[in-house]
Amino acid sequence: MLGETVSRLKGFLPPENILVVTGRRHHRQVRAALPELPAASILGEPVGRNTAACIAWATLEVQRRCPDAVMSVLSADHRIANRKAFLGDLAQAYLVADQFGRLVTFGIPPTSPATGYGYVRMGAAIREAGGAREVAAFVEKPNLSKAKTYVSSGQYLWNSGMFAWRTDVIWEELEKYLPSLAADLLAMDAKRRRGAIPTPVLDRGYPRLESVSIDYGVLERSKRVAVLPASFDWTDVGSWDAAGALWPLDDKGNASRDPLLALDASGNVVASRGKPVVLLGVQDLVVVDAGDALLVCARDRCQDVRAVVGALDAAGLGKLR
Repeated sequence: MLGETVSRLKGFLPPENILVVTGRRHHRQVRAALPELPAASILGEPVGRNTAACIAWATLEVQRRCPDAVMSVLSADHRIANRKAFLGDLAQAYLVADQFGRLVTFGIPPTSPATGYGYVRMGAAIREAGGAREVAAFVEKPNLSKAKTYVSSGQYLWNSGMFAWRTDVIWEELEKYLPSLAADLLAMDAKRRRGAIPTPVLDRGYPRLESVSIDYGVLERSKRVAVLPASFDWTDVGSWDAAGALWPLDDKGNASRDPLLALDASGNVVASRGKPVVLLGVQDLVVVDAGDALLVCARDRCQDVRAVVGALDAAGLGKLR
């Protein structure tokens, strides 16, 4: 999916204008998957510090290369079906960001009362902005009743987590709403050598950065945010349940790309790294072979898998994360 995300931009951006932020331990894998990108375009975080930190670091890198650039933030776990429509919307988002000085978020017209997504309530239309709207409010993941109300009102969009903005505008908002994070990154950036921040500087400074999402830290507080309703088909493959929706189904609704024998079993999602799996008398489970660990959870608890990370650490099993 990382390769698909980069390929989707072919013809829209040259490879040298694409940055990837990833965990340092994945740097070699990303280089192998994306040989068309220069090595300097892959930024390896020594530790994860949520989305505000990695976006702010990427912003500094883009500004260093082109101070007046417009940049977009695109997640690698999104499946987008209509590339032509996506690139048209992306071009419009760049235009709105550049001409109106807005932080543009893509809003996805909801197809169901999903409870696994945050929502954006649309405000007034922005004149001459090609369908972009003011953001009246960001709404956290709702319960089913609220989600049904949002969808029926026609005033809410799913928050996709994809953005476009001018680097100077997002940096102003970072300095305004997350001043410590911005100052700490600038301090690290000031110690550049040979065009890059030295590894020891990152190792010392990055773990101390404030850990906060860009949504909570900036977008939910800024007065400069616009939402652009998307015209492309979109799926967030951020959970095993969502991944299963893209895989082949048997006649009992079990989703798997691996050998599966389901006996009196239905609605399950299985990812077994090619190993044959037998399910007997179970429903609505997720079964994932992670190589050195096995995950089994209820399908409706997929969004809670992140809690496993803390539990593994507490149990002294952090190496299995």
